[in-house]
Amino acid sequence: MPTILISAPYMMPSINRFTGILHKYGCETIVADVNERLSEEEILRYAGKFDGVICGDDRFTPKAIDACLPRLKVISKWGTGIDSIDKAYSEKVGVTVRNTTNAFTLPVSDTVMGLMLSFARGIPWMNRDVKKGLWTKYLGRSLSECTLGVVGVGNIGKAVIRRARAFGMKILGNDIIPIALDFIVENGVEMTTLEDLLGRADFISLNCDLNPTSFHIINHQTLEWIKPGAVLINTARGPLVEEAALVEGLRSGLLGGAGFDVFEIEPLPADSPLLTFDNVLLSAHNSNASPAAWERVHRNTIHNLLTDLGIKHDDLDSIMAESLKTNSSEPLKG
Repeated sequence: MPTILISAPYMMPSINRFTGILHKYGCETIVADVNERLSEEEILRYAGKFDGVICGDDRFTPKAIDACLPRLKVISKWGTGIDSIDKAYSEKVGVTVRNTTNAFTLPVSDTVMGLMLSFARGIPWMNRDVKKGLWTKYLGRSLSECTLGVVGVGNIGKAVIRRARAFGMKILGNDIIPIALDFIVENGVEMTTLEDLLGRADFISLNCDLNPTSFHIINHQTLEWIKPGAVLINTARGPLVEEAALVEGLRSGLLGGAGFDVFEIEPLPADSPLLTFDNVLLSAHNSNASPAAWERVHRNTIHNLLTDLGIKHDDLDSIMAESLKTNSSEPLKG
């Protein structure tokens, strides 16, 4: 009987539902004590006790993976990004790494548009002032007057571009791989260099994967290329931005603002300088929020796990649907 470690935070509000499903397929479960993610050290506490894991952004380093052998067979990531898992090493030692591609394209791209509209129209600041009894008039902009630069034209980047095009924005794109010509032409995208994009865009949306080529893609050097007054938006991965450079760009007035859902250290430390800026909008790595998207990822993550453990699960869809009727989720807190 295989034992499954569950450490995915988004499953915790309804954990009895998911342990119940796995029990139906003959699996025993261990529910990790987790807040945002398991560190390497925390994974070591469970080493040797499980055959598969359903995880979030847990730090599956070579040391952690080795400690979990020979039992560990599959790491099933809840979500898309697997930058916290050493996939190459995992597969080298016979551990399969699975994820859900294109998991949160719609809610994340909606969040990007929400942040752009907030800055362009001054909505959060007008709301604050009116509630304080101030009748302040802000000089807003129409998005149709603005240029958007999208760094990373993958699934989410493309969805952001489609939405921005509907608002009449001029759109610049940058990616390290070629983008299909039909998408570029149909959406009026001008593909260009990172330096040119940063120098011309009023809004910069980071939508690339975290990998060696994108780590700290926004740093002290590339910030010097940014158009003064531009707003930087990051809903992808925290380490895309060197936060010390970001803080410097905000303090100097180079940046007109920043909208961040992800950070180099999560949860964001209580002493982070980012908390002190009035022109910075922050959220708790929550741009993926969508009941429909979450349910699809729940299902696919369990499917990936059972598939790689060789457990037949043709009836998974019906079991998931039935379990949803009898279990309710509470909003994530913390």
